[in-house]
Order: sequence, then C-alpha cells, then structure tokens
Amino acid sequence: MSPRGSNSGVYFQGQYEVQILDSSARRTRTSSTAIAAAIYDHAAPKENASKAPGEWQVFEITFQAPRFDDKGKKTENARFLKVVHNGVVIHENVEVKRPTTASLGGAERPLGPLMLQGDHGPVAFRNIWLMTVGKK
Repeated sequence: MSPRGSNSGVYFQGQYEVQILDSSARRTRTSSTAIAAAIYDHAAPKENASKAPGEWQVFEITFQAPRFDDKGKKTENARFLKVVHNGVVIHENVEVKRPTTASLGGAERPLGPLMLQGDHGPVAFRNIWLMTVGKK
C-alpha cells in the first residue's frame, strides 16, 4: 500500500526491481520507470492495474533467476515469467538482460535476497509469500 505520491519497489535477488508506486491516475502505460508494476528500466506493464492511493495492491510475481554453468558462466538471463497486478496479467516471459537501476550491485548470481524498498515516501507491505522451486 502506498499513499499519494509514494514510490517504492520490490527487488528480486537484490538485483531486479518491480516498481510499486502511486500511478492510479495514469490511465495508459507510460514508461518502464514511471508506473506501478513496471520492471524498472526494462519493461512497462501491458496496462495500468493500479488501485487508488492508500488501497492495498496485490502482486503475484513469478521470477526465474539467471542460470549459470558449473564454472559460473551465465547461460541464461533472469526472467519475469509472470507478473499479475490486482488480478491483471501485466507481464509474461520478460527477459531481464542485466540488473535494474539501483540494484545492490555486484555480479549477477544464482541466489540473492528479496529486498523491499521504501525510500521515496511511506509504503506498507503485508502477506508476503516467497516460494523457491528447483530447476526444471
């Protein structure tokens, strides 16, 4: 939940950000940085599914970490397999070739932290579920 004017995000592996921000007044896709559910500086959502400021937003995100061979060489880029925002599928199978802006930095890796950002106004998080699944 974010009040009017707030801007935040959730980072997968501390490297790949999905935007959380007040953008309910934007009726069309704008950019990959200025709208909720954007994969920051990579992909704008298919549509704006944001609720009004102060209402709880729901995200369901299926993320695939970059893959590496036995020698540590990256063999496959990270990928957002599906992002659902307030019941609307807004991203499917989006390849992320590099970390997004404001990541924790450093080399891409097969594992990393889930990071909740809260630096541009207040934001609240609740009911966070994290499931790790093995390679197919």
